[in-house]
Amino acid sequence: MPELPEVEVVRRGLVSWVRGRTITGVEVLDPRSIRRHALGVEDFIGNLEGATVADVVRRGKFLWMPLVDTAGGGRAADAPESPRPKVALMAHLGMSGQLLMQDREVPDEKHLKVRFRLSPRDAMPAQLRFVDQRIFGGLFVTAMVPTDDGGPGGLAESPLPLIAEEASHIARDPLDPAFSFDLFYRRLRRRRTGLKRALLDQGLVSGIGNIYADEALWRAKLHYARATDTLRRAEAERVLASARDVMLDALAAGGTSFDSLYVNVNGASGYFDRSLNAYGRAGQACKRCADVGIQASIRREQFMNRSSHTCPVCQPRPRNGRW
Repeated sequence: MPELPEVEVVRRGLVSWVRGRTITGVEVLDPRSIRRHALGVEDFIGNLEGATVADVVRRGKFLWMPLVDTAGGGRAADAPESPRPKVALMAHLGMSGQLLMQDREVPDEKHLKVRFRLSPRDAMPAQLRFVDQRIFGGLFVTAMVPTDDGGPGGLAESPLPLIAEEASHIARDPLDPAFSFDLFYRRLRRRRTGLKRALLDQGLVSGIGNIYADEALWRAKLHYARATDTLRRAEAERVLASARDVMLDALAAGGTSFDSLYVNVNGASGYFDRSLNAYGRAGQACKRCADVGIQASIRREQFMNRSSHTCPVCQPRPRNGRW
């Protein structure tokens, strides 16, 4: 499933192509892909046609496009004194969801679910298409609400103190400029659980999934079972900095793609999988240990119906670890 870097790659691509453009038409080819929109297809289309995409925002793995109504002669989305968005189009990519910018001449993909026609701009593609092979993802319209802390809702080009209601329950992510380490550390110490379980808790810190948790813990030389209430401040800073660094590295590589199901808005795959140090490397040599002449192999263990990958030498299991 796409994690923060992959969703951020998609966000950046959408900013370039859809921000400030008006949705002139919506075609729902498979209602299952808007099943989270409780009021159905007609209401979904009615909320979107004639609306202008004011921005593209991400918090953690959540992605949404705030919408303003400019059909009645209002200002453009990027003009001064634009109306504040009241609703947003939210996209949940799931296991195989893709948001693709394509020209109308491009043949429809086999798993095309929703098509958005956009107002013309220069030589930009005319359509935004939602493709989803496994149909675990989806689109829906949700209200915009004030943020709890008065800060920006998420990473955006023109940040506002508003957040899509469906994302309001999750914490800020490590790449969010408004992220508070002090708040994170206080909450982390109170968790009384294992470190990886805490990192995967979207109510504590958002955007870190299984892949990047393993990579961050490897970089920080900490085991996933380390008890959070024993973590010193410097160790918490180290693991959070490691999570931030590994996700920035993944962003630079276009994200992590193990198959063709994750691609950016142009249909290209990321290649960070070539730089992984722990995840998916069970039985292979630990690169850090090998650099100093120590023979150690990455170990794979069952964890919360998933897997954890660690080095038994440079990430020793704590005596009183927790899951």
